[in-house]
Amino acid sequence: MNKLQFKEVMKKVEEMKKKGSVDLSLDEDLSIAVMNLISLEEHFFFTAEKTGKDGYFDLLRETREMRKTLLGKLIDAHEGETWCISKHLLAATMRLMEVGTKLEGAGKRDEAKRMFDISYKIYALFWGLRLQLIETNNIKKIPDDKLNIHDEKGKGDHPWNYEDIVEKLVNCCDE
Repeated sequence: MNKLQFKEVMKKVEEMKKKGSVDLSLDEDLSIAVMNLISLEEHFFFTAEKTGKDGYFDLLRETREMRKTLLGKLIDAHEGETWCISKHLLAATMRLMEVGTKLEGAGKRDEAKRMFDISYKIYALFWGLRLQLIETNNIKKIPDDKLNIHDEKGKGDHPWNYEDIVEKLVNCCDE
């Protein structure tokens, strides 16, 4: 997202807030809660691996279920991989805030500021997607016989091979 697109999204959000067509304060708090749950999932994973105590994986699963439920309150109707995109945008936002905070604590204020700015832009991108402010009409649909936009041949008249099937069926976003 370039600077102009970022400003346009933020302008649309501000207009929506002024009109009262959306109450972002509740959703903002919820999005930050989701960020923290994502971080907890990461910490439970690393703690389980570092300590060898599988009980932390149970906590990870519980936390993940909570995160899925709460993220569902923010992203109720989604297309394609917008669920995962939203999750990763929030995760990146939180992680870059933490990096910025650590840099700030180390006295590296300029680097910290850059991390905070990137974090905020990613967070704005989440809201642009969440509020459907990002224009996606010009994105081309991939024909069903193609694996992706770079697939020049498509399926053609041959059956899918194993690689084609894995590429088509494996979905990291299926929670």
